[in-house]
Amino acid sequence: MHILLLASAFNSLTQRAHAELRDRGHRLDVHLASGDDALRAALRDCEPELVIAPMLKRAIPEDVWQAYTCLIVHPGPVGDRGPSSLDWAISEGTDRWGVTVLQANGEMDAGDVWAEADFPVPPVGKSDLYRNEVSDAASAAVLQAVDRFASGAYSPRPQAEGQHTAVAAPRPRYPQGLRRIHWAWDSTATVVRKLRAADSSPGVLDEFLGDEWYLHGGCPEDELKGYPGELLATRAGAICRATVDGAVWIPELRPRRAPGEPRPCKLPAVQALSDRLPALPESTFVPAADDGRRTWSDIRYREEGAVGFLSFSFPGGAMSTSHCRRLLDAYWAACSRPTSVLVLGGTRDFFSNGIHLNVIDAADDPGAESWANINAMNDLVEAILTTTDRLVVSALGGNAAAGGAMLALAADEVWCRAGVVLNPHYRLMGLHGSEYWTYTLPRRVGVEVADRLTHEALPVSASAGLRMELVDRLVECCPQDFPREVARLAVRLAKSSGIQERIAAKKQARERDESAKPLSLYRTEELTVMLHTFSDPDAPYHALRRAFVHKQPTVMTPSHLTGVGAARQ
Repeated sequence: MHILLLASAFNSLTQRAHAELRDRGHRLDVHLASGDDALRAALRDCEPELVIAPMLKRAIPEDVWQAYTCLIVHPGPVGDRGPSSLDWAISEGTDRWGVTVLQANGEMDAGDVWAEADFPVPPVGKSDLYRNEVSDAASAAVLQAVDRFASGAYSPRPQAEGQHTAVAAPRPRYPQGLRRIHWAWDSTATVVRKLRAADSSPGVLDEFLGDEWYLHGGCPEDELKGYPGELLATRAGAICRATVDGAVWIPELRPRRAPGEPRPCKLPAVQALSDRLPALPESTFVPAADDGRRTWSDIRYREEGAVGFLSFSFPGGAMSTSHCRRLLDAYWAACSRPTSVLVLGGTRDFFSNGIHLNVIDAADDPGAESWANINAMNDLVEAILTTTDRLVVSALGGNAAAGGAMLALAADEVWCRAGVVLNPHYRLMGLHGSEYWTYTLPRRVGVEVADRLTHEALPVSASAGLRMELVDRLVECCPQDFPREVARLAVRLAKSSGIQERIAAKKQARERDESAKPLSLYRTEELTVMLHTFSDPDAPYHALRRAFVHKQPTVMTPSHLTGVGAARQ
């Protein structure tokens, strides 16, 4: 079937719909909503059989939804309406929620229902929930709706006919007034819930240290205490702030936009406050001392038998120079332990998206910071590639892109939760790429497929990755169960009878590859191109980075998203 994906952005849910519909042989075009006339022109050009809107922030014109069947993915159960569905659900402590695929009509979110699916709501941030439980439910509902539409025999049902728990009336956009944290009386649990309901966007507006800031992310702290609202400590770029009964860690801040200024970007909290932060103690947390404390740490390490688990979770999957260096230190510490298998990742959200574009853009010299960041990423990848005394597994519970995808490929095995989307390419940011991808990607999929992946620059589903041997294992489980399932599989791998033979064969293969072409040569070749890009102020990378960081609206749909065709990976 020929389907047009209509979206406000090619975000994680749109990418998943694209990858999974493409896997099923559908012919896809994408239109990023920039205006009604542009949409009408796109429809005239591609003449789709069906329009699907995985993430759309504007209404579809009446003449369009009357001429085409337009299916809207709404992140709420049947009867829920409005633009802040997940915000309300998390804020109200809902334990189950849903996704509805409905047909566009003249009333927002009120059309006939083509499919629906529900999901549990674990205690995580909104963006994590959206990329995981919401994404799983939306994928299942979209695929069911497409099958029903293709059959020609299904009649969608009016919402009024369904039994549901949601209020059948629109709810307004969730206001900052309700998000506001009252440090004098809000408990830690209340503060964390408010932060989670706004973690990635829009953040919670607060005022301290003489300015207004949006707070992003939040994790409870079980030991530090102080006067409510007091800043207590820092840790790895995050700040700790006291509540009435404890404290919370806040990893990122964004200053409020000044009139006439571009939209500021989120930064590690300590960096955002660098010109005004009072002297605070650095509260250390040793990754290897993971004793189950309720505290924030972006890197943790634990062991189970002969398996080491080095988990990391950086906001938005972005890895700054500091992130990379701290993770490399933790990696070397993990390699000093007497284990035969080392698992990297294994948490439920982003694995990695590569270098930290926000930190780079905020630097005094973005080109120099880009260079430092890519070298720090390369140091980490090189350490993984040259580890020959144990097997290394990359366990992806969430999506990975660009250098983050190539970081995963440095391991001996790549395990992905079903539903993960990979973007193993760089060119959309105007980069040649590094992280030894010219070695690891062709080694896995061959030169021809590697060339196609990096030039098409399209999302790849985990199942498609398995078929092309980009991925070694598909882990079928819900997001909350992924760490436990990875642990079970890793322990089984460590106990397998041929583990030592595999480690010995790995060492021999690395020696053969090194003799054929040293890793240092791959690095030099890749970084020569990258340095030229970083050093050239007119290189497209700099403008593309600024547009990405400051959320500049898309003027037109990128050409690589139109006329994709039905070829399977």
